[in-house]
Amino acid sequence: MDRTFVMVKPDGVARGLVGDIISRMERKGLKLVAAKLELLPENRVGEQYKEHLEKPFFPGLKRYIMSGPCMLMVWEGNGVVGIARTLIGATNPTEAAPGTIRGDLALDIGRNVIHGSDSPASAEREIGIHFPAGELVDYTRIDESLLYE
Repeated sequence: MDRTFVMVKPDGVARGLVGDIISRMERKGLKLVAAKLELLPENRVGEQYKEHLEKPFFPGLKRYIMSGPCMLMVWEGNGVVGIARTLIGATNPTEAAPGTIRGDLALDIGRNVIHGSDSPASAEREIGIHFPAGELVDYTRIDESLLYE
């Protein structure tokens, strides 16, 4: 089974959107295998956004991500990275399709509610940043033959 990292950002947590986001992902058939609400420390924010460290917007991004708690999650399912990205929608909420998380819930590109890994490699890296070995739960939710051929 594939895994991906999803983070509800401080604006999504503050607006009480965590339950709706989890519900959308579960209704799609994805399985939650780890979750925690956390104020992210500076070192992990730097690791999470290392490709942006030298960009002019990074200081503001860091302040924002550290401004309140984030809901960190790992989801599992066949092709889960692409499925989660489709559910999340375009980065810019004005371009995100209705029915997606950002299309329905986000207000601004700088406060777009949620982050999801953009590739299996990114998912593995991001899961490793936020979830030490042993924090992911392996369990059977339902007979997965009902979900996949």
